[in-house]
Amino acid sequence: MQSLKTFHTFSLPANAQKIVEITNPEHLKQQWDECQAIQQPVLFLGEGSNVLFLQDFNGTVLINHLLGINHREDDDFHYIDVKGGENWHKLVEWSLAQGIYGLENLALIPGCAGSAPIQNIGAYGVEFKDVCDYVDVLNLITGEVFRLSNEECQFAYRDSIFKRDYVQGYVIIAIGLKLAKAWKPVLKYGSLANFDESAVTSQQIFDEVCAVRRSKLPDPKVFGNAGSFFKNPVVSQAHFDSLIDEYPTMPNFPQADGTVKLAAGWLIDQCGLKGYQIGGAAVHQQQALVIINTGNATGSDVVELAHHIRQKVAQRFDVWLQPEVRFIGAEGEVDSEKAIS
Repeated sequence: MQSLKTFHTFSLPANAQKIVEITNPEHLKQQWDECQAIQQPVLFLGEGSNVLFLQDFNGTVLINHLLGINHREDDDFHYIDVKGGENWHKLVEWSLAQGIYGLENLALIPGCAGSAPIQNIGAYGVEFKDVCDYVDVLNLITGEVFRLSNEECQFAYRDSIFKRDYVQGYVIIAIGLKLAKAWKPVLKYGSLANFDESAVTSQQIFDEVCAVRRSKLPDPKVFGNAGSFFKNPVVSQAHFDSLIDEYPTMPNFPQADGTVKLAAGWLIDQCGLKGYQIGGAAVHQQQALVIINTGNATGSDVVELAHHIRQKVAQRFDVWLQPEVRFIGAEGEVDSEKAIS
């Protein structure tokens, strides 16, 4: 068994039968085939910033080190092809250094480029779907590489086709980004709204997003965590109307389909759960949306704490929180909502 502690940001005491670093698609296919031959589970892992290991993994973990960035442009757009193992935040920094704008709101989101489409990562009014041109996928069974357009990825809030049709036997090996040269700042959320739209620069937005995220989110090197643990829940207009009467200061974000997105962190905070601890797992004091490993947490500690949070929020607001983090059991990914219900 090999320790996974340094391969995921929760830093929990979990192990795998074998850990292999992957540098090209051919190597990936070869390792996959070997595992299939002995009927051993396989887990493809980027930087491990969005996973919770519930126990030891009874198989091989393949670490994504597919690297490379290529850029081309036409009169109106920049096109960037990014291999799946590239660090997302470093990609954002690289784009700014090249004078390519549009990714600044997505600064400091942890993880690899290849993980971005799965969750449809998003922050401060921008989601991956807003900048995605295509996603390249490797079919591990046939060895075929195929390309999905933005529309074919079926992006939704923290969701995509990669959570359904392409879960088993497929790996994202590259993404394509399309960024308009006629850049327009997105200043809808938080302190970004204080900027003058006609004068603000992409660098200023980047700096502000980084400053806010660093002030709220714990450094995984200090306290292991996977960032935002829960999705922001979406409720019906009628449900929201009943809540806002009782909680007039409740943050809310009306959606195009008539539903309303709520702030999960605010709901948890209203239940007085900041600092609440079970075993080695605790709700972060500065940001209630984050569960931290205080040093000796186990996967079961985190699950128990997440269950407690979910129950408390449901009792008070009749809103059932869903994890944003992927839960990994002994044989592979498991239903996270069922695990904490």
